[in-house]
Amino acid sequence: MAVRIRLRREGRKSVPMYRIVVADKEAPRDGRFIDLIGSYRPKQEKDQYTVDVEKARKWIAQGATPSDTVASLFKKAGV
Repeated sequence: MAVRIRLRREGRKSVPMYRIVVADKEAPRDGRFIDLIGSYRPKQEKDQYTVDVEKARKWIAQGATPSDTVASLFKKAGV
């Protein structure tokens, strides 16, 4: 089972809010996920994000690959 760390869209129309989740590679974007790692709100004055650094490092150590956007958020958070 290939596991990815990616964004899951939530929020209403024109006001997106994303959750950073660990999910199976084959699962749909807003479908089932394994673990919740953080959140991201791109429409705030400053891009507001929260990341549980310990969980992120644990999943990366177990072989989960982050998407491009999540990788940039992890870089900002210091993962």
